Amino acid sequence: MKIEIIKADITEIKVDAIVNAANTSLLGGGGVDGAIHRKGGKAILDECIQIRNKKGGCKVGEAVITTAGNLPSQFVIHTVGPVWNGDKEEKKNLLKACYQNSLELAVENKIKTIAIPSISTGIYKFPKDKAAEIAIKTVNDFDKISEIEKVVLVCFDDESFQIYTSLLEKNYKK
Repeated sequence: MKIEIIKADITEIKVDAIVNAANTSLLGGGGVDGAIHRKGGKAILDECIQIRNKKGGCKVGEAVITTAGNLPSQFVIHTVGPVWNGDKEEKKNLLKACYQNSLELAVENKIKTIAIPSISTGIYKFPKDKAAEIAIKTVNDFDKISEIEKVVLVCFDDESFQIYTSLLEKNYKK
């Protein structure tokens, strides 16, 4: 399994699945969530509404899967990251669960390539360095990672790209 870090728009990446940093309602929002819903179209929203009607939405740390609609991928895995309100172990564990549960869904759905954004670092204000460390460690340590060929960690800005690249080069196997 290969871990790759790129600076890009996640809605334009051709992989089997992309991960959406969603909100609990699953109905779209700002940032990456809004971009995925806008570019993916009505099919994503329709499936999110079905999931919401069955489960009441998606809880923080959990993940659900839908079609990718008009996006170049086949699936969107929606996960809800925690809102940062101080350096609490609970928030770190919830962010780790986002990555873990997204990867579990990927394996369950025989997804071989997956792109994941920096979850919770936008409006949810999770510090980028702490989030990057959790993301890379969780992906690197995933026990079923051999079933996935490539994980692309997608950074939206230069600062995140530098943080992720530096951490991966210093601390983790490629």
